[in-house]
Amino acid sequence: MTEQQIVKKLDVTGEICPWPVIFSTREMKKMHSGEVLEVITDHMPSTLNVPAAAAKEGHKVLGTERIDDGVYKISIKIR
Repeated sequence: MTEQQIVKKLDVTGEICPWPVIFSTREMKKMHSGEVLEVITDHMPSTLNVPAAAAKEGHKVLGTERIDDGVYKISIKIR
């Protein structure tokens, strides 16, 4: 039997830096090890800044993918 992975979604569309990083960092601090945070953003610099902030805190960045025109999903596994 496999353990179901808990995924939390954080939609920061419409927000510009530094807010996506701030909101993502706050959310990561509330989460438990092994959980995944999916950050949805439409601010291109956030596709670099949010993963950098997560990695700096020791979390594993699973990837960034384009999910719509100008909209991206950043997946982060909490350490």
